[in-house]
Amino acid sequence: MSDRPTPTRATPRQATSAVAYTSDLPEEDDPLLAFTPYLHKQPRRNSITPDLQRRFVATLAATGIVVQAARSIGKSMEALYKLRKLPGAEGFAAAWDEAVEYGVWRLEDCATERALAEGFSNPRANSLLCFILAYRGQYREDMRRIVPGHPLYENIRDEVLAEEGLV
Repeated sequence: MSDRPTPTRATPRQATSAVAYTSDLPEEDDPLLAFTPYLHKQPRRNSITPDLQRRFVATLAATGIVVQAARSIGKSMEALYKLRKLPGAEGFAAAWDEAVEYGVWRLEDCATERALAEGFSNPRANSLLCFILAYRGQYREDMRRIVPGHPLYENIRDEVLAEEGLV
């Protein structure tokens, strides 16, 4: 899938999101793409096939940008969000959510790299780094702190015990 446009700007960092990511997409055997796709009962010419669903998820993981991933398969965001809500599309929805996480991590890493590379000479890049550091871990949990008594630990414990019928 190397049909990505190449940047034409004099300064590469001014490139749009369509050309910002230039590395390869996840491999076909990547666990992220091992989800159960939605199968249309009566596929039409314009249906979002399992192959297109996997390409969408792969591009979303690589870029973190839903619009770009939708364009990469030639479908609208509306059609993809509609597909995501259908009964039987839970695998696609879960893969979408995981791909968004990967994409956000990638974007954070790119922003951090840029801020560090330009931080001493570019005050805007330095403020970008400060923003990322302030908000990067806002919703992440340190696994070392998840011990008996921690609310997350207790919620997971209760769910496991309920599934096993021990409660």
